[in-house]
Amino acid sequence: MIELESLAAFEQHLARGASLANVILQGLDLTGHTRALLGADLMGTAFLGCQLEKEALEAVLARGAMVFPPFSGLPYSPYRGSLYTPEELYAGFDPARPESYADTPDARIYAHWSAQGGVHTPSLLHTLAQRLHDHSITDAMEELLAHQGRPRKVVAIMGGHSMRRGQPDYRSVAELARELARLGFFLVSGGGPGAMEATHLGAWFARRSEAELGAALEVLARAPSYKDRDWLSRAFEVRAAWPLKDEDVPFCASMGIPTWHYGHEPPNPFATHIAKYFANSVREEGLLTIAKGGVIYSPGSAGTIQEVFQDACQNHYNTVGVVSPMIFLGQEFWTRTRPVYPLLEQLARGQEYARYLLLTDSREHILQALVDFDRELEARERAR
Repeated sequence: MIELESLAAFEQHLARGASLANVILQGLDLTGHTRALLGADLMGTAFLGCQLEKEALEAVLARGAMVFPPFSGLPYSPYRGSLYTPEELYAGFDPARPESYADTPDARIYAHWSAQGGVHTPSLLHTLAQRLHDHSITDAMEELLAHQGRPRKVVAIMGGHSMRRGQPDYRSVAELARELARLGFFLVSGGGPGAMEATHLGAWFARRSEAELGAALEVLARAPSYKDRDWLSRAFEVRAAWPLKDEDVPFCASMGIPTWHYGHEPPNPFATHIAKYFANSVREEGLLTIAKGGVIYSPGSAGTIQEVFQDACQNHYNTVGVVSPMIFLGQEFWTRTRPVYPLLEQLARGQEYARYLLLTDSREHILQALVDFDRELEARERAR
């Protein structure tokens, strides 16, 4: 089915003389387009959260269309047709006044979610709006990943939100992500601070020099933790000093997948696309599902360890159709500090994914493992 997610796309569709039958129109203000709707074939057409004049509404219902009405009084659109951008979520933020974050759409949505009870909201309408929103985000994410008719080579980097700027681990993740982006991989993460921010910082600097990345790391290190007052301001300082040019975007794009469930942690603004969810469970499972090129685990705590075993379950039962690499960055950490790897290695014995497990401190080993796996996937595709 055709999805029309902007007025421009709707008008172009009509200009071509194409039918509206079985077309999905998503989140459009169609006031002023009543005449066009009255003369259209609307059998099977779906209007998701569209603004319709009374005459148009009566006509589309009479002609067999489905109408999902818009919600009022929400700081977000349940039927949005695209992912978020940092510019949208942080609209109104002034780096000179860090407290201005409270006035941004991201903060207002989190405040609204919290005021409704968070995960324990008693309102059926609010939970319905949140589920519809998350469904729309998933749809937009799938469209992004089908890049120019070919699936992107998605690699995820997981790791703790408490990883501080200025630490060797943070630099290591940023440098690794930078090299992966240069090799054509599309980087995704949980979209928050710490190791997640380092992932998108690395992708942002994929077309810049080592010295420029180093200078940016020094700026960020002046506010090491997301709890620091200037954490977000320093990120915007880096964005302003080393902006992405139009020609950079195809090489430096990345996607963060955060959640308002952890809304006290602002999404990092280095991800060019942000798929922000209300439901953390949907966000976690979806993030691991799309990372068919492999998942890298940098040091983290309970959330990262949860992701390890969610990923292991997907690989163990091959629930997503691809058994992909699970790579652990930090031998000491994953065998002694958080001795997850020995248990996972035992769990994987006799399973296909056992050969895709890697424990290493070497960036080169990680890059080679992911490149080799990507070639293996391409060979399988050619053989079909």
